[in-house]
Amino acid sequence: MRQELIKIFNRDLDKLISQIQLFENEEDLWLLRNDISNSPGNLCLHIAGNLQHFIGHVLGKTDYVRDRELEFSSKNVPKQDLIKQLEKTKLVVAESLTSLNDDVLKEDYPINVFKEVNTVGFFLIHLSTHLNYHLGQINYFRRLL
Repeated sequence: MRQELIKIFNRDLDKLISQIQLFENEEDLWLLRNDISNSPGNLCLHIAGNLQHFIGHVLGKTDYVRDRELEFSSKNVPKQDLIKQLEKTKLVVAESLTSLNDDVLKEDYPINVFKEVNTVGFFLIHLSTHLNYHLGQINYFRRLL
């Protein structure tokens, strides 16, 4: 199951990198329109921070320190820096999940994120759907431009 999860995260992070690369004008990564409260650039930073924290730090025991507020307040980060962060996130996710054994997926996730106990497997599926939710938002925003 871990290998399948790695494959899914790699696939979807590659899709996100492709979406970011498709923004011809870097300033568009930081636009806000109408009722859209998070720019594509901030969503990209949020995805990287989320996965590096919940998979890398919590499960993989990396020294990553998350600054969630900065994920949403940073502006005008160069496109290449966003892509580098996503490439690093891919590596951290793959290394962290590879370091686990499949039995861990049935154990309780070490942090009570949703005010209830969830398994590691459940939470990894949640993180994958969270990534896809924001990936879809970024794709739609880019096409609206």
